[in-house]
Amino acid sequence: MSGNSFGKLFVVTGFGESHGPAIGGVVDGCPPGLALCEADLQRDLDRRKPGQSRHTTQRRESDRVEILSGVFEGITTGAPIGLLIRNEDQRSKDYAEIADRYRPGHADYTYDQKYGRRDYRGGGRSSARETAVRVAAGAIAKKYLAERYGVLVRGYLSQLGPIRPQGFAWDQVEQNPFFCPCADTVPVLEAFMDALRKEGNSIGAAVTVVASGVPAGWGEPIFDRLDADIAHALMSINAVKGVEIGAGFGCIEQKGTEHRDELTPDGFLSNNAGGILGGISSGQSIIARMALKPTSSIRLPGRTIGTDGQPAQVVTTGRHDPCVGIRATPIAEAMLALVLMDHCLRQRGQNADVTPPTPPIPAAAPPGAADAP
Repeated sequence: MSGNSFGKLFVVTGFGESHGPAIGGVVDGCPPGLALCEADLQRDLDRRKPGQSRHTTQRRESDRVEILSGVFEGITTGAPIGLLIRNEDQRSKDYAEIADRYRPGHADYTYDQKYGRRDYRGGGRSSARETAVRVAAGAIAKKYLAERYGVLVRGYLSQLGPIRPQGFAWDQVEQNPFFCPCADTVPVLEAFMDALRKEGNSIGAAVTVVASGVPAGWGEPIFDRLDADIAHALMSINAVKGVEIGAGFGCIEQKGTEHRDELTPDGFLSNNAGGILGGISSGQSIIARMALKPTSSIRLPGRTIGTDGQPAQVVTTGRHDPCVGIRATPIAEAMLALVLMDHCLRQRGQNADVTPPTPPIPAAAPPGAADAP
């Protein structure tokens, strides 16, 4: 199986399956001199791990990360950083009854078509369990970006089914299991999810991720455009079916006078581009939004075929997230951080001595600047 590595200079390679003994990864290309310990990674892993509320899968994993290499006396050495997270609560018997049937909406059928065999226990490598490694690697990138460049990567749940936050405050995001930025919306989400769980169904969601403080100039102008790499990274997350940058599909209804982000000496007047122009960061906040489908692992019966090609019915038992978007915020943050870290190093390697002809302007002009002549 190929395609398990991500990045060009800051490269993350993952391994492991949902019901194997462990999952893990290797982070290659981290610069030396970064103070790093397991606690730096554990915070984000704790935010992602299952079983933290009644609204997510009840699989119990501590997700304790072990740093196996690349750090000496608390400092990165420049050598590959080995990471290991042991699986502790596999329950493979839950999947015995569907070993010979394909779950609709999952990778079961396509894995058999591609490889001729599959690990039916929780989906094996196709399980979202592997995203814990991404989160651990992303925590390294987030720490480096914050300390060296002042870049802050944050995310939040921007929609769950038909429900959108009715207000916004960053300090509310970490105060509830939904990563919702509005305290008043949380009871509505809880009631919706309680009803959904009783129904035995699932629902989709949207997560928005924002990187503030990104310097202008990161990214490449053609195939490795910063926005293209971000879209690639977010689309690689399990269950993601759509990605928007900035105004996204909303730009279809905008006129040019509305969409263009006018520049003034005091800063940009808007950010419909999501902080990226021509594939290169503008110095504004980078804003991306991803849509996650409803999980297909539900206890309502559905039609499928067996491995013999004959019609069958499937009911998925076991422990599953009725809305995968609830735990997706730390994963989205990690993937955005990995992209920015990679482009940060590429910018440093090729353009570190470039002196722009124009000083950078602020990311956003102060109120009233649009009215100035």
